[in-house]
Amino acid sequence: MEEAELGDPVRPVDEQETVTVTSLGLLATDTSGHIPGGNKVPWNGNEAGEDRQTGGDEHMISLADLNPYILCSICKGYYIDATTITECLHTFCKSCIVRHFYYSNRCPKCNIVVHQTQPLYNIRLDRQLQDIVFKLVVHLEEREKKQLCDFYRERGLEVPKPTVPQPISTCRGRPRKLIGPLFHIPPELDVSLLLEFMGAEEGTGSYKPLEKKFVRVSGDATIGHVEKFLRRKMELATTCQVDIICGDHLLENYQTLRDILSAIGKSALQDGLLVLHYGLVLSQLSLT
Repeated sequence: MEEAELGDPVRPVDEQETVTVTSLGLLATDTSGHIPGGNKVPWNGNEAGEDRQTGGDEHMISLADLNPYILCSICKGYYIDATTITECLHTFCKSCIVRHFYYSNRCPKCNIVVHQTQPLYNIRLDRQLQDIVFKLVVHLEEREKKQLCDFYRERGLEVPKPTVPQPISTCRGRPRKLIGPLFHIPPELDVSLLLEFMGAEEGTGSYKPLEKKFVRVSGDATIGHVEKFLRRKMELATTCQVDIICGDHLLENYQTLRDILSAIGKSALQDGLLVLHYGLVLSQLSLT
């Protein structure tokens, strides 16, 4: 689902609900077990040990047998906007995996590092799989479209129009220039940071939690720059002091990230990320 407020995920069907497999196609069931006529998904092959029939022989299989292939492991519902991680080819609902990447850069299934700082670069919509899910689970597509329209109308917003794929031109002529990647990482941003929060001392006041702990910056940036970044994002009071630590070393504001990497070495890295721990304490000025 595109938004969490659009509704609960559609849960898998019971074991008793079935789909009909013929040599001509696979008939989908709805969530009540009804088999509507004419709704077919191509079926390539038949069960092991049987010769291929051409007379339309039918085989009943449980839709629950297909659930491991069409369920999101995060929300436990059927795929909505099926999105695949290009690094490991695991698939989830789009909104589920995007929300997961707010707090982690690893795949929820296999724990592989998707991208050091921007895991959203390495996900792609799987339209073919989504079409299969909509054909297998009848009324799922209509239910999602209705929830989407209701979501925007309740908030007085314009309902977005569905995107229509552009036809590919077959005319011969001057070849068109291919569009490059949507995202480019400047080469000067050569250090990836993982900012881990250790906690706040009593009396430091309120603060806003840091939403994204993965940051890509220049190696010439100093700890002072990192502190200013944390102060701005967390909306810290002037009486609050930010202590930044790498390993067992309390860092000074004048130290650059490149100097820290060369001084501490590989022990400062985790999956290629420079790990900095930070905590909030009362400044010495506020104590005096």
